[in-house]
Amino acid sequence: MYQQDYILRMVDMFGEMIAVILGLIKKGEYKQASLRLDKIYYDMLKQDSSFFHRIPEEELTNKLLNEHNFTNGHLEILAGLFDAEAELKLAQGNRTESLEYSRKSLIIYEFIDKEFKIYSQERIDRMSAIRERLESLQKN
Repeated sequence: MYQQDYILRMVDMFGEMIAVILGLIKKGEYKQASLRLDKIYYDMLKQDSSFFHRIPEEELTNKLLNEHNFTNGHLEILAGLFDAEAELKLAQGNRTESLEYSRKSLIIYEFIDKEFKIYSQERIDRMSAIRERLESLQKN
C-alpha cells in the first residue's frame, strides 16, 4: 500500500512538472524548458536525455525492459518526456526531431496500453494528440 501511494504521488508530481515545461514552451522559454527536461530525465530515470535519444525506435521497449530493468512507471515517465521533447522541438521549428520524439512516445504509450492493460483516459488522450501531431508532421 505504501509503495502504491508513493508511485501515485510520483506520477502526480511528474504531471505537474510536464505542465510547467509545456507552459514554458508556450511562453517561448525554450532554453528553460530544455534545462528542466534534462533535469527530469536524470532525476527520474537516472540517465541523460541523449541516452534515450540514441536508442532506435525498433529496440526501444525491449532494450529498456530487458537491459535496463525499466518498469511500467519508468516507461510512462519516458513516454511523457518524449512527448514534451516533441512539443519543444516542434516549437523550435525542428520538425525532424519532433517527429522522432513523437514516434518514440507513441511506441511506448501503445506498448504500455497493450502489455500492462491498465486503463488510463489520460494516456488514450495523449496517444490521440500524438497521432494528430504525427499526421500533421508527416503531411508537410
